[in-house]
Amino acid sequence: MDIAVLLLSMCFFFAIGMPIAYALAMSSLVGALWIDLPVGAVMQQFASGVGKVSMLTIPFFVLAGAIMAEGGMAKRLVDFAAVVVGFTRMRGGLSQVNILATTIMSGISGSSVADTSAIGSVMIPQMAAKGYPRVFATNVTISASLQAIIIPPSHNSVIYSLATGGVVSITSLFLAGVLPGLLLGFSLMVLCLFYAYRDKHPKGEPVPIRQAIRMLGDAVWGIVTLVIVLGGILTGVFTPIEAGAVACVWAFFVTMFIYRDYKWSELPLLVYKTLQTVAMVLTLVATASCFGYVAALMQMPAKMTEFFVAISANKYVLLMWLNIMLLVLGTALDLAPLLLICTPILLPVVKSFGIDPVHFGIVMLLNLGIGLLTPPVGTTLFVGCAIGKVSVDEVMRGIWPFYYVMFTVLMIVTYVPWLSLALPRAFGF
Repeated sequence: MDIAVLLLSMCFFFAIGMPIAYALAMSSLVGALWIDLPVGAVMQQFASGVGKVSMLTIPFFVLAGAIMAEGGMAKRLVDFAAVVVGFTRMRGGLSQVNILATTIMSGISGSSVADTSAIGSVMIPQMAAKGYPRVFATNVTISASLQAIIIPPSHNSVIYSLATGGVVSITSLFLAGVLPGLLLGFSLMVLCLFYAYRDKHPKGEPVPIRQAIRMLGDAVWGIVTLVIVLGGILTGVFTPIEAGAVACVWAFFVTMFIYRDYKWSELPLLVYKTLQTVAMVLTLVATASCFGYVAALMQMPAKMTEFFVAISANKYVLLMWLNIMLLVLGTALDLAPLLLICTPILLPVVKSFGIDPVHFGIVMLLNLGIGLLTPPVGTTLFVGCAIGKVSVDEVMRGIWPFYYVMFTVLMIVTYVPWLSLALPRAFGF
């Protein structure tokens, strides 16, 4: 009955249109009052939920990603991808450029929405001008941007790590997302190659040598960001928090002193937008911490474990049910709140079945990331439609082959843990 009160009150507050953070806070208070828990204990949890030093990772990487996404780096990465693909004269070259540029951008921005906005604003008009259907160009862009959910430095990997209470390190999650992310990008490239030959998409055009050298020189400043962040973390030169700070300084230097496409007068607005995003995320972290605290006192994780054990003691069956549940939830709520709500509840369940928390984190991120491309809450979907100037109905009619690829990759990542665990184990995490 206690758990029912907590969950029903949360659903009620969602149903009346209350913002997610406030709904979590109010349902936590209702649950606390129901079990006679002092309200002060909930408030204390609210403060301690965002009092961890590791929280600094979020604002640093969000700011670095915002500077690089809006400072001209996206166009230069597209140019770099065009040089690489152009030499192959591959049919459907622009769709391959789109995916490759998004893969690289994912390793810089850490945000699916940022990738869709930055790469889509460059690539969708280019693809449309070359005769590609706008709906197809939009679907390529938003599907490729799913890589940013798992490829480091993913903001959502940081949130999952925080939601585990430090059980899973940020570095291990960063490493775990590399191979699944690259697999997703490669799979989408294969799909686009099939469409290119079926629909006779134009071939990629080789870039003249002199122009290619200039493009590669411009793009290398952005690619160095990947080396600085990942190389610094893996070699132990700095922690993920310090890596975020270094990324901010580097992004600022490259954008304002090398590329110089961004105006100094626009920086305050960029910082303001970043603060809005960070405030929203940290408020969610704080309120979700309260919700998780009350749920733990109600023994929800233990009861969830008993429920799934009653269904089956087989971990592969459990993973199937969790995939279904997370896919459904991902269509109804945004990714970050679901990570914060579900992780403290489901983590004890998967650990009791012998599933590695790092592996489960990547599975969870992929599941909920697909929800960003699905109505009614698909943030990335709506941003892509706005940039591509197409309707959601048009995109949904053409996105199913991309869904099939994403689901296939999800199944491979779910049932082949090696993909997620190979790199963390190789580096001793």
